[in-house]
Amino acid sequence: MDDPVPTELLVDLHVKYIQSLDHRKEDLEYWLTEHLRVSGLYWGLTALDLMHRKDALPRDGVVDYVRSLQRDDGGFGGHTHHDSHLLYTLSAIQILITVDAIDQIDIDKVVTFIASRQNEDGSFCGDVWGEVDSRFSFVALNALSLLKRLDAVNIPKAVEWILKCKNYDGAFGNRPGSESHAAQVYCCLGALAIADALHHVDTDLLAWWLCERQLKNGGLNGRPEKLEDVCYSWWVLSSLSILGRVSWIDKDKLTEFILSAQDPDQGGISDRRGDMVDVFHTVFGLAGLSLLGYPGLKPVNPVYCMSADLIDSLGLDTKYST
Repeated sequence: MDDPVPTELLVDLHVKYIQSLDHRKEDLEYWLTEHLRVSGLYWGLTALDLMHRKDALPRDGVVDYVRSLQRDDGGFGGHTHHDSHLLYTLSAIQILITVDAIDQIDIDKVVTFIASRQNEDGSFCGDVWGEVDSRFSFVALNALSLLKRLDAVNIPKAVEWILKCKNYDGAFGNRPGSESHAAQVYCCLGALAIADALHHVDTDLLAWWLCERQLKNGGLNGRPEKLEDVCYSWWVLSSLSILGRVSWIDKDKLTEFILSAQDPDQGGISDRRGDMVDVFHTVFGLAGLSLLGYPGLKPVNPVYCMSADLIDSLGLDTKYST
């Protein structure tokens, strides 16, 4: 850790790093993350878009790959021969919207798959095996909102279930009674924002819990007594942005923390300085910097984690602060 700490965004290196990811088939990590392949493509493509380099990946190859992942039930798998899941279905939709190719898939089948995942209590399960998580509620509403088909599910019941995940500290867990966690806060806030139900949130109480996630080194953690991690630069900051409370943290120190986690040789961003980089932390580091107003990056939408110009082009009605 004697190397100089990066103090500027290494855009060209990050572009090359993302371009290299599908050519690292000799790495064990490539195969261990096979189930995340389509999500990894969304992370990489969104990172490139925020850096104004969306064309750095071959559009036709991206579209053909994503189309190949749609299953008979209408959902998308994480990779070839993987079963459909809400998480990967959202990633596929986000990718195709980013490259202006959403008309290349059977949208009605996708909507039917997503709607079939809603339970009677308003919650959503990710796949046929029935796991329930507030992430899946957000993913379902996010995907249907992007497709302009929120009418396909029971929104009041979805909101009712999400509110059961709210805790005494104003934050949210992954199920009713579960521990508050910053990533779940983002998911629940995002879902409530899409459903136009943010009035159910105690804004200042939740914003205080979120701003307490900042540590002395400027980084953010996901819950009390945990280490700082670049990905929470998105989960926490996007939530504060939705609430209109980004000013409640030290933006300069967070910017320094994110920049310090860059690999100055190969590109990419890690969870914290000195660790291995990955595309997950790269996109959420860049998205965090975008919310902080870092020069040269596109503005990111705090609910959808896609460039604001893309969301604006869809004409979505965004009833939340930024």
